[in-house]
Amino acid sequence: MPGHSARKPLAARHREARSIAHAPTADLAAGLRWAALIAIVLTTIWSYWPTLVDLMKEWQRDEDYSVGQLVPLAALWLLWHDRARLKTCVIRPCWWGMLVILLAQGARAFGLVQLFQSAERYSFVLTVAGVVLLVAGWQVFRRVAWILLFLFLMVPLPGRVHNMISGPLQDLATVGAVVTLELFGTAVAREGHVMVLNDNVPVAVAEACSGLRMLTAFIVVAATLAYVVNRPRWQKAVVLLSSIPVAIVCNLIRLVVTAWLFLVVSGEVAERFFHDFAGWTMMPLAVVLLVAELWIMSRLVVEDAKR
Repeated sequence: MPGHSARKPLAARHREARSIAHAPTADLAAGLRWAALIAIVLTTIWSYWPTLVDLMKEWQRDEDYSVGQLVPLAALWLLWHDRARLKTCVIRPCWWGMLVILLAQGARAFGLVQLFQSAERYSFVLTVAGVVLLVAGWQVFRRVAWILLFLFLMVPLPGRVHNMISGPLQDLATVGAVVTLELFGTAVAREGHVMVLNDNVPVAVAEACSGLRMLTAFIVVAATLAYVVNRPRWQKAVVLLSSIPVAIVCNLIRLVVTAWLFLVVSGEVAERFFHDFAGWTMMPLAVVLLVAELWIMSRLVVEDAKR
């Protein structure tokens, strides 16, 4: 009737009242979740602080694993890159995360008892995975699973594994350099890990020349590239696995050029090239090779036309 204000249906008024009543409750729950997350993160960092400090010191003193300090930064960048899809995930805490955290603490206890430092470091990454699952749930965990695996690359290899890889790489680098130099007409005599060029110029292929540093760096670069590119999973796997031969080839190129500089210039210039200039130029070369590999795969594989 004229003069009477329109009134909402009773059911609509009840729904509105319920939404108003639930709003503070939802805000409170969200606030509690954030508070719990901050508390868990701070507790984890405090608990693992001695392990993290020791890990950072090893990044500084061991050039083979210095790339490890870039892994956490790269992981944060990958999370930012994937932020749009992460926003669509439903956050639903999962108590299975506690089981992962307990397994991580078991690994940590084993490392402490057996003086196995790598177990403590790996347990930190496993703890981070458990915290993500506990706080955010399965949907978020599945979305960031690759990034969590990526974090393992920041941990240096255990000593026994390092020795199993470094020695064969050093042998391969020496043999490869000898064969390549001889193919280009340089007389080379091999004495262990020492190459004698033209019977009077000795060039030592030390453990630092094995290419392990380049290998660890290239794997990190390839893993980041594989995550970012929009390609089928098998192509991502090929890119990641191919980082190993790419690193070996790039290290071989560096050794051959260094040996050639020993012959035509001087040992001081050759050493400076190996440790400074070549170290910077090999990384862009590896990226170019990996991108070229993706381009070749896109040309060789033709997807079926959609019907």
